[in-house]
Amino acid sequence: MKSKSSTLLAFGAALSLFVCTQAFARSDASFMKQAAENGNAEVEASKLAQTKAKRPEVKAFADQMVTDHTKVGDELKQLAASKKVDLPTEPSVMQKGKLKMINTGSDDKFDDRYAREFGVKAHEDTIKLFQTAAKEAKDADVKAFAQKTLPSLQGHLEMARKLAGKSGSGNAAAGKSSNHSSMQGESGGKAGTPAKP
Repeated sequence: MKSKSSTLLAFGAALSLFVCTQAFARSDASFMKQAAENGNAEVEASKLAQTKAKRPEVKAFADQMVTDHTKVGDELKQLAASKKVDLPTEPSVMQKGKLKMINTGSDDKFDDRYAREFGVKAHEDTIKLFQTAAKEAKDADVKAFAQKTLPSLQGHLEMARKLAGKSGSGNAAAGKSSNHSSMQGESGGKAGTPAKP
C-alpha cells in the first residue's frame, strides 16, 4: 500500500511540475507574440511615415524604425522558430485601428499623430512588455532576447519624445515623466542617439 501511495504522490508531483512548466512556457510564447505584433505595427506605421511625413526628422526617425524593428523582428522569428512558437505576421486589430487613425485627418498633422502614437505611446507599451520579460521570462533565451533588445527600445522612446516635443500637439506626450529618463542605446550611445537593436 505504501508503494502505491508514494507512486501516486510522485506522479502528482510530476504532473504539477509539468502543468507549471507549460504555464511558464505559455507566458513566454505570449510575450513573443505580443512583441511580434508590436514590431509589425511599428514597421507598418513607419513605412507610412516614410511616404506621408512632412518633416525630415520624422522621415529619418521612420527610416530608423523600419530598419531597427525589421532586424529585431527577424531575430524574434528565429527565436520563436527554435521554441516552436508561431508568430503573428501583422499588427493586432487594435493596432490596425491606430494605424488607420494616424492615416486619417489632415496630412499637415500626420507627423504629430505618428510621433505621438507610434513614436511615444507604442514604445512606452513595448518597453513595459520587454521589461517584464527581461525580469520574468522562464526561458533563458527569451529572457536574453528581451534584455538585449530593451536598450534600443529605450533609445527609440527618447528619440520619439524629442521628436514629439518639436510639435505643438506632441508636447503633452513628450513631457510625461517616465522611469526611462536615463536611457541608452544598446551600442552604449547617449540617449536620443540612434541605437542599434
